[in-house]
Amino acid sequence: MPHMDKVLAKIRRNPKNVRFGDLRKVCDHYFGQPRVKGSHLFYKVPWQGEPLVNIQPVRGMAKPYQVRQVIKAIDNLEE
Repeated sequence: MPHMDKVLAKIRRNPKNVRFGDLRKVCDHYFGQPRVKGSHLFYKVPWQGEPLVNIQPVRGMAKPYQVRQVIKAIDNLEE
């Protein structure tokens, strides 16, 4: 768990420079196993309205807007 806290803190500090592998580890930890369709990974969230978090790699990095969506979903989950 302490390692996951470090990775999440790193992602929060700089959402524009996040490795896809790091974002995937965080999503796996908080949301469970994804549904995979091509290069897209879809994670279910446990509330109504926004049922999925979608992430995909671009040259080994995560898209910044998707990183912000993951951070928002984790914040909602921790409330």
